[in-house]
Amino acid sequence: RRPGGTYLDNCAGTLDLAVELARRPAFRGSVVGSDFAFPMLAGGAHKLSGLPITAVCADALRLPYPDQIFDGATVGFGVRNLADLDLGLREMARVLRPGARLVVLEFTTPVWQPFRALYFFYFLRILPLIGRLISKHGSAYDYLPASVLRFPEPPELAARMEAAGFDEVRWKRLTGGIVAIHVGVRR
Repeated sequence: RRPGGTYLDNCAGTLDLAVELARRPAFRGSVVGSDFAFPMLAGGAHKLSGLPITAVCADALRLPYPDQIFDGATVGFGVRNLADLDLGLREMARVLRPGARLVVLEFTTPVWQPFRALYFFYFLRILPLIGRLISKHGSAYDYLPASVLRFPEPPELAARMEAAGFDEVRWKRLTGGIVAIHVGVRR
């Protein structure tokens, strides 16, 4: 909406969404890529050359930014890892200007059978096995399925976004329903 604005990529990891936004042809603003894990930010630092992106190591539950400073925010596969989802959503609402959008991309589970059954077989049996074989670590990739299964399904996440201060919350399932994109507008 505001190509010259300041945007937050929260739980930014290796900064892929921040880079995607900054490379948009009409974009003239800046992006703050914020993540709790410094090694993730450091792993993405090589992508920032010449881009208007600042990487900040920060806790998503206590963002070090003033109220209503950002014109929009993204989170890609990060809210599922917050120790307190509701507090994290409220923090994002706090730092967004009224009318700013929050866009959340997160894993979910498919609803359509038989794809749902195939997905669960792969996700719960095959993926952890492949992860253990490749990483040589006994519990590698066990966390991902467990965290996805604990995470709220799209209707509940939408309700929690509304409770945190967002209106016009909507979502769309993508990739057969294994991910969903949520969009909300800060009140």
